[in-house]
Amino acid sequence: MKKYKIGYTCGVFDMFHVGHLNLLEKCKSMCDYLIVGVCNDDYVRNIKHKEPVYSEQDRVRILEALKVVDRAELVTIEETNDKILAIEKFHFDVLFSGDDWKGSERYQKTEEQFKKYGAFIEYFPYTQGISTTQIKEKIKK
Repeated sequence: MKKYKIGYTCGVFDMFHVGHLNLLEKCKSMCDYLIVGVCNDDYVRNIKHKEPVYSEQDRVRILEALKVVDRAELVTIEETNDKILAIEKFHFDVLFSGDDWKGSERYQKTEEQFKKYGAFIEYFPYTQGISTTQIKEKIKK
């Protein structure tokens, strides 16, 4: 039996690469059922200030095809930024997040709020040497 029953992570997942796969494999290794929130195109444009390469529908389809992902679903800007909205929608036991958020005021508050749901946050380091931004830069050259 794994540490958690239902796990959740979210991201843009544009130009899917091995760093994304590493993250999802780590998440799935810790939970029985993995839900992946895919940030919608409005989030990419208005929060990240970038134009997505793949449409939100294509990004969901790519994630749905992975055996480590049990459910992939579009999430709004609000659901991405407010993890309480996400936990109330998806009813997960654990949120998987990048370790760059660990210790931040926002995530310390979220950890405290999660206690009333009996939920936790697990932090993972990013895969070094690969990112969608790096891939885009390499293609431009």
